[in-house]
Amino acid sequence: MFLAKRKIKGKTYFFLEKSLRMPDGKTRKISKVLKARPKDLSQAIEEHKDYFVQKEKKAFVAFALKNYQWKYPLSEKDIMQIEEIKVEYKRIVEKLKKENIKDLFDRFTVNFTYESNAIEGNSLTLKDVAIVISENRTVEGKDMREIYETKNSRQAVDLLLHKKVKISHEGIIRLQKIIMQNIEKESGYKKLPNMILGSNLKTSPPEKVYQHMAELIGWYDKNRQKMHPLQLAAIFHGRFERIHPFKDGNGRVGRFLLNAILVNEGYPPLIIRKTQRVNYLHALHAFDQDTDIPLVRLVIEKYKSTYRSFYQIYFKYV
Repeated sequence: MFLAKRKIKGKTYFFLEKSLRMPDGKTRKISKVLKARPKDLSQAIEEHKDYFVQKEKKAFVAFALKNYQWKYPLSEKDIMQIEEIKVEYKRIVEKLKKENIKDLFDRFTVNFTYESNAIEGNSLTLKDVAIVISENRTVEGKDMREIYETKNSRQAVDLLLHKKVKISHEGIIRLQKIIMQNIEKESGYKKLPNMILGSNLKTSPPEKVYQHMAELIGWYDKNRQKMHPLQLAAIFHGRFERIHPFKDGNGRVGRFLLNAILVNEGYPPLIIRKTQRVNYLHALHAFDQDTDIPLVRLVIEKYKSTYRSFYQIYFKYV
């Protein structure tokens, strides 16, 4: 935010102004006219901060409603809430001190890793995960595979939060390799058929994986600027899990990619908790039956609830 001075019809006016970078790369300016030149600029900024937050929310909501395609179950009301959360999340990150930002993302890493791994059957408790990630120690009596699954997720989350997970063949294969290091020696797309436990779905055969992944990545590139990012992320996730391109780690890689699509567009990452495992698996099963509504609805719900119960609560108490 900065102070600007302009002459209009011979009179001098002072404005507080802020430039916004919109999703299409264009810049939009928000202005607030002042009664006089402020004696203390920082005080003036603090006094009018809520005005700029509300204007920024309106700008992103208006952009989303005008430029993105969406369909049921995503609604106009959802889009307004999603875009407002995006602005609030950005504001939280900007206002937190450096040590608090590190603490916030360390907590996210522990919680996301615990919940994502637990969905796949990992038996480590939240405390165990905190010990492995924060103290770099093993947990006595636990399978080393579970320890490595946890350690590897730390590196993957770091890439995610720094917007270094790319939606490309190379980026996706690199992510799976990080998540499965010291667990699975085979790298790259699967060489043998696999299946989803508890499902009759036929995943992509090895000889078709590269083609199906190329089609998925092409679909993502085509729709990135057209479809609302939350719906885009949910549908991408469902299609990725249906392909099941790797020998192992498909669920965890898929949830990382869902979040990468959000984070790369400025939205906060979400957590699907193990208590939602049954609903989550039902949503993926429905997707396999060509119904994306349950999965999109679940992602919308988890986006909102993660913000309220994680980021917003943290900011409230620091």
